Amino acid sequence: MSASLAPGGTSVSALTVYDTVAPDGHAGGSPHLHTVSTEAYLVTAGAGELHTISAEGFRSTPLVPGSTVWFSPGTIHRAVNSGGLEVRVVMSHAGLPEAGDAVLTFPDDVLADPERYTAAATLPGRDAAPADRLAAALRRRDLAVEGYRQLLVDSSDGLRVDQDALARLRERAATLVRPRIEQWRELSAATIDRVARETAARLSALARGEAAVLGDAHVTVADAEHDYGMCGLLMRETTPGGQR
Repeated sequence: MSASLAPGGTSVSALTVYDTVAPDGHAGGSPHLHTVSTEAYLVTAGAGELHTISAEGFRSTPLVPGSTVWFSPGTIHRAVNSGGLEVRVVMSHAGLPEAGDAVLTFPDDVLADPERYTAAATLPGRDAAPADRLAAALRRRDLAVEGYRQLLVDSSDGLRVDQDALARLRERAATLVRPRIEQWRELSAATIDRVARETAARLSALARGEAAVLGDAHVTVADAEHDYGMCGLLMRETTPGGQR
């Protein structure tokens, strides 16, 4: 059995949510969705809200220490920082988010042009000054907020989702990720599918009474690296097997 994958083929990151204010007056991260991965927030410090747009419409979920919230693929989400918000992010399909599974809610004219989208979503390389990378991350956040606000309409009952705009964004997202699907199949086979196969083999061995299967026990300590993510400063695990 392999030592290089986190349990279930997931990834775990520590996230300090951006505390600068976006153009709409909320401090926090970049609104985006994941096309394949389920994501979970485990709040460790501070306070804030998780703003989401899903089949349930717009929703604001309070975030306080001890809160655990998860959301399925296709859910547009935005971490709002009311003060000192820190979370552990658990992501299914480790490796897919870094391979483009996340789609930012840029304005429609940007989403409609893959080259413009890539240019707007890509940060300067790691050889750039941290201040320059942070400034680029915040510009990216502000552009995503601009498009995100176009999905919502103020009404007497609060914020309402513009369903036509939401459907258009989903179509743009599907178009943007389509060229990556075969690469993602390979990543899935090397992570989620591999874990499932290993579990099935272990169950079969135990069913045969082969206690020796317990002899491959091991402990893995992941390294970590810092990066400017969509929602804030990430301390992301890097496993010995090279998957993140």
